[in-house]
Amino acid sequence: MHSPSSVPRRYAPADGRLRLLIVSASMGAGHDTVARELARRAREEGHDAQVVDLLRLLPHGLGTGLRRFYQSSVRHYPWMYAGLYRALLRPGPRHRPSGIPLARLAGRRLTDLTERTGADVVVPVFHLAAQLTGHLRARGRLRPPSAVLVIDFAVHRQWLHPGNDLYLCLTDDAARDVGRRIAVPVETAGPVVAPGFFAPAAGAAEWRRRFERYAPGRPPVVLSAGAWGAASELDGTARLLAAAGFLPVVLCGRNERLRARLAGLPGTLVPDWVTDMPGLLRAARVLVDNAAGQTAVQALACGLPVVGYRPLPGHGAEGVRRMAALGVSETAADTAALLRALRRLSADGPYREHRIDRGRQLFRGDVMARVTALAGLTFE
Repeated sequence: MHSPSSVPRRYAPADGRLRLLIVSASMGAGHDTVARELARRAREEGHDAQVVDLLRLLPHGLGTGLRRFYQSSVRHYPWMYAGLYRALLRPGPRHRPSGIPLARLAGRRLTDLTERTGADVVVPVFHLAAQLTGHLRARGRLRPPSAVLVIDFAVHRQWLHPGNDLYLCLTDDAARDVGRRIAVPVETAGPVVAPGFFAPAAGAAEWRRRFERYAPGRPPVVLSAGAWGAASELDGTARLLAAAGFLPVVLCGRNERLRARLAGLPGTLVPDWVTDMPGLLRAARVLVDNAAGQTAVQALACGLPVVGYRPLPGHGAEGVRRMAALGVSETAADTAALLRALRRLSADGPYREHRIDRGRQLFRGDVMARVTALAGLTFE
């Protein structure tokens, strides 16, 4: 618990209008997507919300360098990222370097921003941000409480710092994992997904017409490579699916080189950057995923079954395994297993409906209620 000398007495505003500072990171699109949706919910409830990119708070261009290094690693040198994950992030008893020395370089800028905005609560949605807020809170340098929103199915060690006030996790499994490793209040909040993924999507009909024009009678299967277009042997997977009677719909993110390379594959649809993800996901039959990130949870919200295949190393592979262990998705170890899973899940019937229902059960928490409750506490 924070000491009385380090944290001043504070109360929530009398009018109940709270000010949230959400700390994200422009690593792909997942963290920013969650941060924007959380800010939208806060404003809808009458609160103020500001989103800040931790990478922009790091001095001397370090944030840009970190993003470029990570992007290059997952795209071109996955073996390198796998080694870094084992060395720095993977849970376990062995001592590993902390992310605090890097994160604390943004400390002064974050505390200044907190004071300027008058934030009542700080919400990290990125692991280095959680390291920073925990470090600052433990040393009495951050006035408002910090509620860490963990957006991963598999919680690696760099998410964890005992100085934070609350952890909000994606699943009960993740919450138990955090609770075993640090003595901080932990709750399950479920995924944070925009409401458009739950409602019938107006654009789904247009996507279905597009699929039918392109490949009549073939079940559309989305292959996702994330915002950065990082995937292993995506062209081979697309050829496999097309030859088996499916319509591969390949999402290359912002990787124009990958999109250009795959655009000529026979029987494969390679759209530009998709702005109507709810419509696309509702029109498809299955998602083949490699990261257990935001596209996967958006698919679950839409009622689209998910198969993990050729996952990205490190937290991607861990997340895919955790999803499958929870029963909300399946994994395929090889091409034969992938095709069997796609045939089971693309066909209407009890098996598909069961998998859809298990996925939708994740969406039961109220993140804003937990964040605003923490912001409204009195700290002695």
